[in-house]
Amino acid sequence: MSPVADNEGLQIRIHPAPDGPTLVYLPGLHGDWTLVTPFRRHIAGHAAFVEFAYPRTLEWSLHDYAEHILAALDKNQIRRGWLLAESFGSQIAWAICEILAGRGAASTFHLQGLVLAGGFGSYPIKPGARWIASLRTRAPGKRPALPMRAYALLLRLRFFRCAEDRQAVTEFLARRTPLDRAAILHRIRLLIGHDPRPVMAAFRQPLYYLSGFVDPIVPWFLVKPALRRQCPGYRQSRIVFAADHNVLGTAPEPAVRQILKWTET
Repeated sequence: MSPVADNEGLQIRIHPAPDGPTLVYLPGLHGDWTLVTPFRRHIAGHAAFVEFAYPRTLEWSLHDYAEHILAALDKNQIRRGWLLAESFGSQIAWAICEILAGRGAASTFHLQGLVLAGGFGSYPIKPGARWIASLRTRAPGKRPALPMRAYALLLRLRFFRCAEDRQAVTEFLARRTPLDRAAILHRIRLLIGHDPRPVMAAFRQPLYYLSGFVDPIVPWFLVKPALRRQCPGYRQSRIVFAADHNVLGTAPEPAVRQILKWTET
């Protein structure tokens, strides 16, 4: 594992593997690798796993995220792989796809395909996202909000049982500073204003969709038909009954099996 950070604060960690595909993990709104810990443990040795933690920026556009990620991949000589885009990370993935399409043969990264894990095209419940984005934290406290702490407790009780996973949940909560929460709101505003449908319509590489069944944040029954209708690259989907929105963390074993099946064919 080799940690690298660019001048803007983007962080990358690389977990090599001798065989198998390369998965480039783009996290969701929380913007780091804490909640993917169980998946990382199960994928170890089967695929190279490249993971990012976003900077707590209130200025970057989705195009900025995409450009910095591609630059980090180039700097670390990662020339080919699959994007594993979780939730909000799917919006960065579409921006990456747009940039790569524009570069054509001049690109230093060959995209083999895209796996959306709780991801989406255009966010299907934008009124709810607009309401969240309208919130103002007049006097933000040092502790994370109660719903976030409650979800962390649920993860510890139901899914994140081993010491490594429980430490990841502790780190997840510790990273939720006032500035971090402001960065999350900024990311919500980015997805509200983003319409990736033109990029989706031109995307013909393999696209797979993985989701937890219990997902009120990005309901699979709204996302799956849209992907099938709007993206000619759409191949297949898998809904994991026992998982929630964080399908990689709450169902790591079936997620690993399914993603390896998709990416190794």
